Amino acid sequence: MDQDKRLLHLPPLQMRLSMRSDCPYISGRTEQRVAVDISENPALHDELARAGFRRVENWAYKPVCPQCKACLPWRVDVSAFTPSRNLARISRANSDLSRSVGRIRPTNEQYNLFLSYINGRHGDGQMANMGRDDFISMVENSPIESFVMNYRDGDGRLVGCVLTDVQDDGLSAVYSFFDPAESARSLGTYMILDLLAYTAERGLPWLYLGYFVAGSQKMMYKSRFQPAEVYVDGAWRTYTDSKQQTSEPVR
Repeated sequence: MDQDKRLLHLPPLQMRLSMRSDCPYISGRTEQRVAVDISENPALHDELARAGFRRVENWAYKPVCPQCKACLPWRVDVSAFTPSRNLARISRANSDLSRSVGRIRPTNEQYNLFLSYINGRHGDGQMANMGRDDFISMVENSPIESFVMNYRDGDGRLVGCVLTDVQDDGLSAVYSFFDPAESARSLGTYMILDLLAYTAERGLPWLYLGYFVAGSQKMMYKSRFQPAEVYVDGAWRTYTDSKQQTSEPVR
């Protein structure tokens, strides 16, 4: 049988296990991650993403929390997605916004918007202490194809951004931030809707939205974007109902 000898010489993945910390989504639980540096082999990213990993800078990571499987990787079926009446209303409310796709070269304008978002929405969160260098690293340090989607109002003012990864089977929303003073626009929801449209424009089947945690108010917004699949027990499965995707710890 003909074989590709190169496969025999691939180095094993060097996985690292993070320290345990308090879970930001479920009170009283502990968070822990396994991560791999993909900077030397970025081609691994898409395969890891299909196995439920996410990217932050040059690392691909996945939760391996002790006795808990609440975090479910979530991807939206782009071609089958149909917005609800409420989502359609949000799209109409933002019809004045213009979209542009920019390179991953952060600007002062983006950084100032990021600061406003963090201070207005997540002042007590893990990212509250991020400085300019941290922000630049978050945006620029990507070993794979990435871009920043920018949204401006009719006056040309930047109101929202989404750092996005390009995969062979879809797009992945890495991180989004927006003007907290524009709460009436529901910009976080709108940018996902528009990213779904952009994914369809590129002819890609999936939009990856990170992890969904049933019962967590911070994550419930993702359930609005269906049909979707979650990665459970080594396979992507159609999401049905949060009651069926239990967040109870494994006994």
